[in-house]
Amino acid sequence: MARPRYPKQDAPLPQPLPPETRTVGQLVAESIRFYGHRFWAVLPLGLAVAAINQISAGRSTLAQALVLAAGAPLMAAAYVRASALVGGARVAPRDAARAIAVGVLVWVPAAFLTLVYVLPAIAWLALVGLVVPVLALERPGVGAALRRAVELARADYVHALASLATLVLLFGLVKLMLVLLLRDLGDSGERVALGLADLVVSPLLFIGGAILYVDQSARSSRTSARKRSAGGVNGTSRA
Repeated sequence: MARPRYPKQDAPLPQPLPPETRTVGQLVAESIRFYGHRFWAVLPLGLAVAAINQISAGRSTLAQALVLAAGAPLMAAAYVRASALVGGARVAPRDAARAIAVGVLVWVPAAFLTLVYVLPAIAWLALVGLVVPVLALERPGVGAALRRAVELARADYVHALASLATLVLLFGLVKLMLVLLLRDLGDSGERVALGLADLVVSPLLFIGGAILYVDQSARSSRTSARKRSAGGVNGTSRA
């Protein structure tokens, strides 16, 4: 029986959609692509989650939430670094420190919301979590940054919530597969496998969150432009 022949796939891949129309799946794909292109720069972001999970492994749910809250500076610092990488900007130490401090205040409630369920924590971060890249890249005052973060979230809250939820789900699934693979291939213990999986996979959470900031900024700008355009048309009509 002759082997079937398949046409060669020489056509270029379609161009990704612009940030203002990027879907959740494309945000995840862009996060993976960015990670692959900047692997060694992005990989250290995983140290935050790896350290937190190494300390909290095997503890009670409440203890895990407390460790997660105590690790807020690490999580915020990783997010600041991811925002700088995605934004292609150099964040001044003072701006980074301020973004980390506010990020801690935002992260601690999310840590305790995980005691209820992970989704309320994600919903909270989707609403105010973008304050970290706002402070790192736009450098407004703290109050203005919080208002800006909520404004960005409201530009397309469904996209923000679904994107973060998908990133968390992807992190959990890939981490589980990697842990099982590492346990089967070598003599590494479960704790070592967990640490390696966290180190390698968790940077996607921070890179995805930074790309979400780009998406929401573009959506917010588009909405503002439409409002200005509509206002101009209405003003002309009244004239």
